[in-house]
Amino acid sequence: MKTVPFLRALTLLVLLPTARAEVVETDVLVFGATAGGVSAACTAGRLGKKVVVTEFGKHVGGLTSGGLGWTDIGNKAAIGGFSRDFYKSLGKHYGRDEAWSFEPHVAEKILRARLAEAKVPVFFEQRLASVKKDGARIVEITMENGNVFRAKTFIDCTYEGDLMARAGVKYMVGREANERFGETLNGVRGTTPAHQFGVKVDPYVTPGDPASGLLPLVMGEPPGTPGAGDGCVQAFNFRLCFTKNPANRKPIDPPAGYDPKRFELLGRYCEALTAAGKKTTLDSFIHISMVTPEKTDINNNGAISTDFIGENYAYPDADYATRAKIWQAHEDYIRGFITFLGNDPRVPENVRSEMQKWGLCKDEFQDTGGWPHALYVREARRMIGAYVMTEKNCRRTETPDDSAGLGAYNMDSHNCRRIVENGVARNEGDVQVGVKPYPVSYRSIIPRGEECENLWVPVALSATHIAYGSIRMEPVFMILGQSAATAASMAIDERVSAQKVDYAKLRTQLQKDGQVLEWADAPAASAPLRVRAGLILDDADAQKSGEWAASVVTGAQQAGVGYIHDGNARKGELSVRWTPDIAEAGDYEIELIFPPNPNRATNVPVTIELPGKPAQTLKINEREAGGAKLLGKFTLAKGKGLTITLSNADTDGYVVADGILLRKL
Repeated sequence: MKTVPFLRALTLLVLLPTARAEVVETDVLVFGATAGGVSAACTAGRLGKKVVVTEFGKHVGGLTSGGLGWTDIGNKAAIGGFSRDFYKSLGKHYGRDEAWSFEPHVAEKILRARLAEAKVPVFFEQRLASVKKDGARIVEITMENGNVFRAKTFIDCTYEGDLMARAGVKYMVGREANERFGETLNGVRGTTPAHQFGVKVDPYVTPGDPASGLLPLVMGEPPGTPGAGDGCVQAFNFRLCFTKNPANRKPIDPPAGYDPKRFELLGRYCEALTAAGKKTTLDSFIHISMVTPEKTDINNNGAISTDFIGENYAYPDADYATRAKIWQAHEDYIRGFITFLGNDPRVPENVRSEMQKWGLCKDEFQDTGGWPHALYVREARRMIGAYVMTEKNCRRTETPDDSAGLGAYNMDSHNCRRIVENGVARNEGDVQVGVKPYPVSYRSIIPRGEECENLWVPVALSATHIAYGSIRMEPVFMILGQSAATAASMAIDERVSAQKVDYAKLRTQLQKDGQVLEWADAPAASAPLRVRAGLILDDADAQKSGEWAASVVTGAQQAGVGYIHDGNARKGELSVRWTPDIAEAGDYEIELIFPPNPNRATNVPVTIELPGKPAQTLKINEREAGGAKLLGKFTLAKGKGLTITLSNADTDGYVVADGILLRKL
């Protein structure tokens, strides 16, 4: 073996894996070329450190370049630094200020360019074999191909936390019991309203006969005790980039040995929907987001979709060979699912016809036949670090004083199990609860000092299942990757451990580099009001039914400091009800106010009820520009006789509730 000069290693960014074992020495070793890893590497390079990246696969960007082109933002005002600059670079490519939806190959091109600009080499197809430590410090890691990487500091930016685990750092997998960290949304869910069967579907091979066994895709285990912990992991899938453009479309081939009997549960589900008179479209089975006018980011939606529920439990601690089998099983499942949707006669004809129009993109994922190169590992290992982020942090009832960046997305878990309850199939585990931006502790991205002193873990960070469900968004991984690399660089300069980095100095540097570390709620009076003066009732003033998701996108709301939405799910289960206290009787105009968007529903039912008069229901198009819709003119008595109810029943897109305006004539 011989030492590889740094500039020679740089050429490996665009070459195939090394042909023989080598020894590479550097200041900072970034393990994993996810978007968070690229952010960390470029940050350390900009701060004058010698940096090397090792990557399991052949690509950089992880999910950001692997199909997740419809960014889960939460609140873009909470995103700064390298992360925000990346989305600005995407915007420049598309001729806009920023782009939060984009094509996979464009994202990877930009991330590769960033690495090249920072002179950071990437070693591809590196599988970790062993970690060597001197006391509590990592000194080198060895790959299965014999390559040895020595560094002063290490940053694990993999979704799986492989380096962290091999270094002897404690971690969690699965769902914790609520009582462990004083939470309410962790563990087994007693009720799971979203992405659920809205009709009864028999799960047995012979309908009505439990002795005949269960159909494929159904798990034979009891529902469990609500709030209890288990080893279940929220479902994985692939985020699919499809097109209808014939010039760029290629067929979606079924998996080898495709057998429609494997999807008998889906067939019965379709029959039950039809029998119940339910309106079904392709969106009933997959969630299609257009990242360009011709290309999609397709995600899971509904009771049976692209999530391969229950088939990923072994993944977090599996070896590379087992993980490869799990990846292939997920691809085979989704290919089979799509084939069934497009061809089985039990699927409504309109759904089959629409599914057949879509295909893989010839100009995306060219080395994998158009199939995404990244499995959506929503959650794997999670470190038990110096600070554990929990539901309390997401709800802001506990706030750490050492922010490394902000989380801003919903507490979001996909389903973990598909079980039998009362003789019918039921999904279990989905959670969607809104948050406002909150700080993520620096201590949550470092291990405990006795376990490792020179390691940062900004992706598989220290968080409970439910808190990780909010933090685990690509913009946040880039934010935390930047903060980790800044701290690692300071640790080298100051010759201290990760735990001894001067947070005051770190904070100053992060803010200098554009990171957003705090979130102060603006008073309602400062919110933009695009409607004329009158009595305004915010969504916060309404009585809510069901679990709405909160959003506080700056400038989007028209009343208060935010608005709520239904996540385009749980149709018919959510509503808000305003009962204004009318101070002066008289004639009033009433408007519904909402932040418009092309993904909104066009048929939101809003019901106006007055004493002694029949209820009046209007259908509101929340895509309309202006964000305000006149509900009519009404004669109102003094007091609380008026009730206005907004529902998401039978709607065809995202339903939002921001507020109502009453204007006296």
